[in-house]
Amino acid sequence: MKSIMVVGTTSHAGKSLITTAICRILSRRGWRVAPFKGQNMALNAYVTSSGGEIGYAQAVQAWAAGVVPWVEMNPILLKPQGDMTSQVILKGRPVGKVSAVDYYEQYFELGWRTIEESLQHLGTEFDLLVCEGAGSPAEINLKHRDLTNMRVAKYLNAPTILVVDIDRGGAFAHVIGTLELLDQDERDLIKGIVINKFRGQRSILEPGIKWLEARTGIPVIGVIPYLEHMFPAEDSLDLLERKAQKSQADLDIAVLRLPRISNFTDFDPLESEPTVSVRYLNPKQELGHPDAVILPGTKTTIPDLILLQKSGMAEAIQHYAASGGTVLGICGGYQMLGQIIADPEGIEGQAGRYQGLNLLPIRTVITGQKIARQRQVSSNFPQMGLPVYGFEIHQGRSRIEQQPDSQAYQPLFDDINLGLVDSCQSVWGTYLHGIFDNGPWRRAWLNRLRQQRGLKSLPTGVSNYREQREQTLDSLATEIENHLDLTPFLS
Repeated sequence: MKSIMVVGTTSHAGKSLITTAICRILSRRGWRVAPFKGQNMALNAYVTSSGGEIGYAQAVQAWAAGVVPWVEMNPILLKPQGDMTSQVILKGRPVGKVSAVDYYEQYFELGWRTIEESLQHLGTEFDLLVCEGAGSPAEINLKHRDLTNMRVAKYLNAPTILVVDIDRGGAFAHVIGTLELLDQDERDLIKGIVINKFRGQRSILEPGIKWLEARTGIPVIGVIPYLEHMFPAEDSLDLLERKAQKSQADLDIAVLRLPRISNFTDFDPLESEPTVSVRYLNPKQELGHPDAVILPGTKTTIPDLILLQKSGMAEAIQHYAASGGTVLGICGGYQMLGQIIADPEGIEGQAGRYQGLNLLPIRTVITGQKIARQRQVSSNFPQMGLPVYGFEIHQGRSRIEQQPDSQAYQPLFDDINLGLVDSCQSVWGTYLHGIFDNGPWRRAWLNRLRQQRGLKSLPTGVSNYREQREQTLDSLATEIENHLDLTPFLS
């Protein structure tokens, strides 16, 4: 099957960005193209229409290609749990939990068969695959068991692009070092080098490019300028590189940067709002007086809840809510807002019952069976009848403990199992990821915060974030296409 492989000299070199742009570029040229990443380690996940989990970045790449995300586009997803173990997800379904030491002994052969099956399936449906590697392809202690980089490239005989981040410095050394550590048959597949995140004049870089091409015999097919496009991050380290808060923003929203934070792509639509400043707050920092506090999703609710309690952040949130502050919990954050979280099987560590923040009348039991599904519901708050799309990914079952005749808490949607809000609309909780993608609902929720500040309401007749994402993908592809020559890869 025809394919292009994208690998990087380091993590965060820009592989996902380049892969995404190529998917959109080729799709616009009439190719039926699909993304592929054999193995991804990430806590930002997306649920496909079949109810399977894949890395969120691969979902974005599928949208860039103009196709529906499939589990075969990311057949292995590893979700770290913070104790040197990961949940293993094959073709969208969780199959076990394993330590880093035991992973390759237990899953290498099965993992490679899963990758082969997925590639064969995609090859029957698409003209071309744009495959993304992970980390570096030249980690000599890992190469013999690497399921993601050059093993895939060799299987497909895929011409490969090597991406280097020049903004971090040492780009030429990174390229030369990577090529030196590749086996000859792997190096032979590298057909182009892309220098990413370049700031400055191309003419200043030109002598280095000529030297690099002469030294390696590989053409530099692109020098990509430093781009400010918001692109979904794969791990929480990316949050450290987010821009400082907007100086002219009307609203300040604090998102707790939990140790095992997951699906923080939920907040990209908030960051896209010109009047909103989103800041990620370490639990050991002072809470201050934001307009809203969000407890995000987490891979392990109980350990992160315990950290909030030990750090004093749990008490700070309780005081903040008691004084009328707005608190929103999503997925694991929703579970934390409840009264009790029980883990009778010790799925998240030591079995037991744990006190929540007691801000919502729910009790949660962590179970081995995961719920993963797309949802379409209708809102009750902050405005009745708004259509809301999203997805669930959680291993807890929550039960509402409110008295039948009590009006203190109301269902957030027409499905009561998806969330609650208190009568003052100050404490909100939901299992629905992607809630802020829904433009009218997002604006209605923000307008409640604006009213509390005496600010004029924003228009709610706005499009959903997916339309804005489409514009971002188009502008990203156009910008990169101006600086990237794919001709050698398409002949």
